[in-house]
Amino acid sequence: MGALPGGTVTFLFTDIEGSTQLLQTLGDRYADVVRDHRRIVRDAFGAHGGTEVDTQGDAFFYSFARARDAVAGAVAAQQALARHTWPGGALVRVRMGLHTGEPTVGEEGYLGLDVVRAARICSAGHGGQILMSETTRALLGNDAPAGTAIVDLGRQNLKDVQHERIYQLSLGDEPQTFPALKTHPHEDSPDELARRIERRVSAYVEQTLEQSLSGRPPRVPTKFAVGGIGILLLMLFVVLTIVIGAIAALKAVL
Repeated sequence: MGALPGGTVTFLFTDIEGSTQLLQTLGDRYADVVRDHRRIVRDAFGAHGGTEVDTQGDAFFYSFARARDAVAGAVAAQQALARHTWPGGALVRVRMGLHTGEPTVGEEGYLGLDVVRAARICSAGHGGQILMSETTRALLGNDAPAGTAIVDLGRQNLKDVQHERIYQLSLGDEPQTFPALKTHPHEDSPDELARRIERRVSAYVEQTLEQSLSGRPPRVPTKFAVGGIGILLLMLFVVLTIVIGAIAALKAVL
């Protein structure tokens, strides 16, 4: 490992999708796949100023001083991988993930959550797919490589890190659609949960008041969310039903 670029850097993680199945199918010929894959990736990334940080098996970890160089390197590697003739006619597909940050450079390499975030973005993808974080997308600006298109995949929940808005860089001569990202189910923030509860309760209050003033009995909700939200809504429903009943009784007396 040579001198690592510091300051603002773009990380690029890659690995072969379904490598275990390829190994089982190809047997000894899988060594040729690994050899060719490493050569193609190193040639493409090196030609765009990438620095190899680490490699393990069929996975690579590179850093780039500029986001546009990292993206260009990823595109060049995917195109070269797609053109290559693999042993036994195997289909070798590599997923790639990019993220830009300002990590700490220690004696043994990069440290910080930016490294984890880049790795998680890569893990969320599929073979042949290039994913990038919102930060990398912003730095790329209008300098996307010719023949590519940027697709906004929305806000995703990555394992062990904060939510991230992820973008896909689609290649003109590659499939434009992939399965859903392998991310965790979205979890609302506390503020969003509070707003959602407020909207539901307000809507129910308005509906119940309207039904009471028209002489119709309040409708009992048949479904509640499981957990604390459901219990809270149920308690509010009981309290509101009592209040509405008292108002109706008072109206009858008067």
